[in-house]
Amino acid sequence: MSASLPPTMSLATGVGALPHTDPVKACDDVLAVYPKVPYIPTLPARGLLESIVFSDSSRLPGGIVKEERLLVDRSRDLSSEMEQVYMDFMEQRTGPYALTGEYASGFLEMMQRDVSGSILLKCQVTGPVTFGMQVVDKEKRPIYYDEQFADLLPKMLALRARWCEQAMRSIRGAASTLVVMNEPYLAALGSSVIPISRDSVVAGWNDLSSLVEGGLGIHCCSNTDWEFVVSLNPSVLSFDAYTGAREFLLYMDALSGYLEKGGIVAWGIVPADHRVFSGVTKEELLARYLEIRRRVSDFVDEQVFDSHSLVTPTCGIRFADEAGAREIMTASAWISGRVREEFPL
Repeated sequence: MSASLPPTMSLATGVGALPHTDPVKACDDVLAVYPKVPYIPTLPARGLLESIVFSDSSRLPGGIVKEERLLVDRSRDLSSEMEQVYMDFMEQRTGPYALTGEYASGFLEMMQRDVSGSILLKCQVTGPVTFGMQVVDKEKRPIYYDEQFADLLPKMLALRARWCEQAMRSIRGAASTLVVMNEPYLAALGSSVIPISRDSVVAGWNDLSSLVEGGLGIHCCSNTDWEFVVSLNPSVLSFDAYTGAREFLLYMDALSGYLEKGGIVAWGIVPADHRVFSGVTKEELLARYLEIRRRVSDFVDEQVFDSHSLVTPTCGIRFADEAGAREIMTASAWISGRVREEFPL
């Protein structure tokens, strides 16, 4: 397994993006709602370069932005740029992969904060499968289908993830750290339309875990082959429990073994889509979570479930203003509080 983390005790945290454009206000809101497990928000409303994939593309060989798409320009020789990524990976040279305000204003703002009292500080980096499937060449073919790029991307993103880990460790009061790889394209596992090689996923995960020393997790917001994902042994597995719990719990043998080995599940029980969130009550969401807890506790000790769970929104908060985003975050913290009161550890 990737590095074990301290028990998360059914605390609450967030996932990915916020609608804020002011990184100061975004970090203020995160720290106010999630003081025990703060996360570093991404702020795509500030511009394209702060959105998923783009935010981790600064060292992509041949990378260009055209018509709001990220492309690889192969009209020139990319060999020296690619060789540099391989050399940096071998020497663990993370400096060139540092985040800047242009790509990650929320991260740089959080670096100025004090997170004393937290048990875990979390950020997200685009996963290599999702990155490679979203970026295309001039033939509009995903670069993940190029054998060389499929090998290079995990190394490039491992360097980014390692830099993020090192930067989080420098934040005042930071205890443990967690880098979650954002991998919605893992939903394509087993698809004949969008084929994803499991061997390539495993090789990429091994590259990532070879550089990241602390917690290393996976977020996939759609249904996938959860047994395979669990077999990668991430420190944290984050998913959409609001719509996908039924399919997820079909893999109960793998899930129970994962929890018993110390793995943590981040249950995305609060809809991040504000239009959906507005149609349910906190009490209804709590009831959904407690039903999940009841079902899993038929297979693992209740204390194992409670101590190795997190309560989160489903994904990055969409279709909301700042006030709506705070409502969603606060709902996850409220559910966490009710669970912890009812089942104290």
